[in-house]
Amino acid sequence: MSKSAIKPSLKNPFAPAEVVEFTIPGEISRTTGGYEEAMQEGYDLIQRPIKSVSIAQIEKQHFKKRMTVWERLRVLSDKEPNVLYQNWGKNLDGASLVTAILNIGGRDVAVYGHDFTVRAGSIDATNGSKLARLFNMAGEKGIPLIGMNDSAGAFVPAGVGGLDGYAEAFTALRKISGVVPSIMCMFGFNAGGGSYLPRQGSFVIQPNDTFFGLTGPGVVKSVLGEDITPEELGGPKVHGKTGVADLTVADEVAALRTAVRLLSYIPDNNNMAPPFQETSDPLDRKTWEINTLLKKAFNSPTGFNTPFDVSIVIQQICDHGDYFELQPERAREVVTAFGRLGGQVVGFCANNSAVSSGQIDCDSAVKIARFVRFCNIYNIPIIFMEDTTGFLPGREQEARGIVQAGRSMLDSIVDVRTPRILLILRNAYGGAYASYNNYPTGADLVLALPTTRLAVMGPAGKEFVYKDDLRKVRATAADMVRKGAEERIKAGMEAGAAKLDAEKEAAEWLKGQEVALNQRYEKELMNPKEGLSLGSISSIVMPTDLRKVLGENLHFLLRHYKPAPMGGPQREFH
Repeated sequence: MSKSAIKPSLKNPFAPAEVVEFTIPGEISRTTGGYEEAMQEGYDLIQRPIKSVSIAQIEKQHFKKRMTVWERLRVLSDKEPNVLYQNWGKNLDGASLVTAILNIGGRDVAVYGHDFTVRAGSIDATNGSKLARLFNMAGEKGIPLIGMNDSAGAFVPAGVGGLDGYAEAFTALRKISGVVPSIMCMFGFNAGGGSYLPRQGSFVIQPNDTFFGLTGPGVVKSVLGEDITPEELGGPKVHGKTGVADLTVADEVAALRTAVRLLSYIPDNNNMAPPFQETSDPLDRKTWEINTLLKKAFNSPTGFNTPFDVSIVIQQICDHGDYFELQPERAREVVTAFGRLGGQVVGFCANNSAVSSGQIDCDSAVKIARFVRFCNIYNIPIIFMEDTTGFLPGREQEARGIVQAGRSMLDSIVDVRTPRILLILRNAYGGAYASYNNYPTGADLVLALPTTRLAVMGPAGKEFVYKDDLRKVRATAADMVRKGAEERIKAGMEAGAAKLDAEKEAAEWLKGQEVALNQRYEKELMNPKEGLSLGSISSIVMPTDLRKVLGENLHFLLRHYKPAPMGGPQREFH
């Protein structure tokens, strides 16, 4: 008895194959000739990439829990694809790649997909030309691109033709970068050119049980003698943490549906605004949950040093609490996400104090730079939320190039031309504040909560502001130790014990004095008052009014913004 489950089907497996006749309905049958033969040959050519694949190949693909390229197209859209560039030769040259225009949510989308059932989805010269032609057409027509990558790489028997094919595709995809957005899904096992090409895209989505990388585990073993699994070398856990993959998902269906959802937040091209979506969520809805979050956090024993997850703030501001986070597994010190506010798409770039006090390190700086750069290119407004104690110091960060990474972040923010708002939630210190979308760096509007602590330094700043006071209390503490020890010795205590006891008493007194100075520093300088008086902050916003104030100002800024490609000199960017 077969152990495999039998799936019900409406098709009779014993029915004879359908015979296609090329006769005109109602026409009196007559002897066929050259015309009918030409029609039959044309039909066979159209069907060749599908009909030439054996059932065994399709079953093998299904056994590995992978779909065929035709099945993936049906997941993306229930509309029939308009298959373009049906270029394949007598040896199925070019047939291992399908290129098409697909209607997704009423939008034209250029789509390509490797057909792993034909030559393992490998690339030859014909394939490379097809890809380049599709990319060029997407750029010319201004339509987004979705790639379904499932390729063993260059087709070895094609020789240098396969490499030329990849080079042609690389070049074409680079030329449309910044003109139309692209979403790349990684399926199966991809290496070499099969990894370089999709990473040229705007976003990469990788499901579980897939691999992509420079080389496979076999090459690593032969060159370095290192035993490593595909998952450890180039699986989603690896690429999700490094940012090579922007999103990791459970399986192929999740990847394709995630691509469709992501597409709903981004425009067709750099000359358009992202899609507006009507909402029933009132713009003036009170955000009481944000008020509750901050109250519980800041009234806790750790007070204003209590960390909280900024994702909750983003959720409460967005229409119906729906937002789409990018690179959620990488550099959690910052959250980058798309959301909608009153129907308008907006990018959120928020420090997350729940992780490392929201300090900006090399990874989070580059994560911010990539996200801000994308929003800037494709006319997406940005709301920055600041709550950071500064850049992460230390030898490791300097060795990794924190200065360069920080410069990348600063460059991307200075270059922003789309509407942008800064909301200071709590901490805004030093260089982190100076480089995080304030008025001098080009912000359209700077708002602050009453909980804002805007200063050159955190509590350590008291060492500079109250230098004389600290010198006096520390001198007093030293005198207390000396006098206390003398008094204890006179009372009969042993000298060593007397000194230790006097030092303990003086240390407790000194700690109390420093706490008092900390409180004084926070009250006098670590607050929004000075920033408000100097014009560094436009206005104070109550937590319950955040959605209303941000939404109204965003809509005002967008009414006076005309979507267009970036103009002027394109400065050096790292």
